[in-house]
Amino acid sequence: ESRTHHHYHQRLRTKEQSSISSFFLSRMVNNNSITSDNVKKSDNKEKIAAATTRSSNNDGSSNEKYNEGTNYVEAGIEANAIFFGLIVAGPFLTLLFAYLTSEEMEKEYPGMASSPLTGMVSSCVMDIAGCGASIIKAGLSIALPTKDATLFIVSFMAYALLLDVTLPGSIQYGPETSTGHIPQYVDNGVLHCILYTFSFWAGSNLGPLKLFDFGIMYDVFPGSVAFLNIFGIIFCVFLMLKGLYFPSTKDSGSSGSLFKDYVWGTELYPRIFGLDLKRFINCRFSMTYWQLAGLSFCYRSYTLNDNNLDYGLMFAALSQYLYLFKFFLWEMGYMRSIDIIVDRAGFEIQWGCLVWVPSVYTLHSRFCVLHPSQLSFIHSLFLFVVSMAGVVLNYMADRERDVFRATNGKCQVWGRDPRYITAEYEIISNDGKKTTKKSLLLASGFWGVARHFQYFFELMAAWSWCLLSNPFSQNGILPLFYAVFLTYLLIDRADRDSKKCHLKYGAYYEEYCRLVPYKILPGIY
Repeated sequence: ESRTHHHYHQRLRTKEQSSISSFFLSRMVNNNSITSDNVKKSDNKEKIAAATTRSSNNDGSSNEKYNEGTNYVEAGIEANAIFFGLIVAGPFLTLLFAYLTSEEMEKEYPGMASSPLTGMVSSCVMDIAGCGASIIKAGLSIALPTKDATLFIVSFMAYALLLDVTLPGSIQYGPETSTGHIPQYVDNGVLHCILYTFSFWAGSNLGPLKLFDFGIMYDVFPGSVAFLNIFGIIFCVFLMLKGLYFPSTKDSGSSGSLFKDYVWGTELYPRIFGLDLKRFINCRFSMTYWQLAGLSFCYRSYTLNDNNLDYGLMFAALSQYLYLFKFFLWEMGYMRSIDIIVDRAGFEIQWGCLVWVPSVYTLHSRFCVLHPSQLSFIHSLFLFVVSMAGVVLNYMADRERDVFRATNGKCQVWGRDPRYITAEYEIISNDGKKTTKKSLLLASGFWGVARHFQYFFELMAAWSWCLLSNPFSQNGILPLFYAVFLTYLLIDRADRDSKKCHLKYGAYYEEYCRLVPYKILPGIY
């Protein structure tokens, strides 16, 4: 959620969470777990102590890693070879994806984008050196931003900034960090979403102002990716230096590695003149761009294909728009998620939201502008219904846990009293102060089916959007890249979250895993 689904975006939220500079020590307390179904844990101190020791050493991890500014229990993104490769190659890949869906690509290599296996791969096998040179040339051909693209992106960001600082809303708070910082937000995400959509329509040729063409996001896309790449790389250098020398809160510092400081970040809650930079980039720019891009691409497809409506693209754009409306409805939940309360503002998250999301998360829709899906209305409608079922169920799962935590477990889940575990743990801040915290681990409803069952619903939507581009009988496998990437991302996140929670909660989490043994899909994973 969005991230996914902006899919740099994590759905797991803890009610209390320390900053990365702190570490968790699980400990035994009386009445270890309390559930409505009388779930009990062993009172054997040695067993709990042993479980806690195992949880703090899984996969070579230790509590000290939290003092290194690293990514969860692992050594950072560089510990995953695939994600590390994507990070290193990411800027060029986004340029290449922009070129593959451009009019320039279709003019120079007609039909090749929709037949990557028989066209691209076979050509590369016959001439590896020439293929490599052509790929590099293609990506670099759009490496410099155009004037129109730069003006559009700057205007897009400026209007988002204007709305962010002027729209009213209730004051909401994020979890307190170990340094005592409590982040504060104005809850106006839905108002932002509605007003931005209306303004985009009103300013276009479809509205009264007629300042730009409604299909502009496709027209300037290659130049936009080029500008965002340059801006994103420089912006992340700024964030790294700010966190080291001018941090907004005490939740900051160096990992001791310049590379990690740049990729992972040096500050948890960077602000400038009161503007929350993480929320602005992750939500107000990234999610808004993704939301409107589908509509803009659909319109450009309509005008380029003799005013013929592509049902596959239309339903994909509509479903993604509604999914992201749901995101803004749930935005305060996202501000309490791992993306915000654990992940520092570095290249991994901020460049990802600035460049990777606009480039990869819109790939399947952008591809259909020049390569219509040719799906019938009935087939498109069926996939739309499946995608919306995923969107609705994903929201219901998130909402279920939000209500459970807001009521401190005093609510009904699927018509019954919820089953849960009360987990206690200690955090140790930088000054050595110990604080006991509690978290309620819900094991009923959606959260009793699997520990991240909401990921399955998110993948239902993502695969439906990609299938609406008709990849198997019309457009080849390239439009499936987003769904494949998101599947791997969410599986990896579920695994990393399990390691983090074992370290944080120790024996309590082992009991929770006994109650809810599967991570995403019952019987499979």
